[in-house]
Amino acid sequence: MEGQKSTCSCGAEGKTRIIYSCSGIGSNVGQLANAAACKLTREGYGGGSCLAGVGGGIEKLVNAGKAADERIVIDGCSIACAKKIMEDKGLSIDRYVLITDLGITKIPGPAYDGSDVQKVVDAVKKA
Repeated sequence: MEGQKSTCSCGAEGKTRIIYSCSGIGSNVGQLANAAACKLTREGYGGGSCLAGVGGGIEKLVNAGKAADERIVIDGCSIACAKKIMEDKGLSIDRYVLITDLGITKIPGPAYDGSDVQKVVDAVKKA
């Protein structure tokens, strides 16, 4: 992809930072979580990882999460699928953002307001 920065997992101060996000296609906030995680990764804020793979117990992904200095989780709604997957696999969460807590209403379907992506990115950086 043109214009995309490195997807290394390096965060501030040289720490390994991994970003996990909900990506539920059933709602706007699931897709918004994924879009914000992708933007953070493109900006070099951290590296993304496959939450589905973590949930599926893929050893390499679970071990990478355990070895990371910082784990960021972005969930779309209060069902908190991403958070539950992380807890189930014994991965601690260092920063957690719940999009509906940002005043963004969950609606059915994958379409989201693009202007909300930066709102989520800012919340992650502030958390």
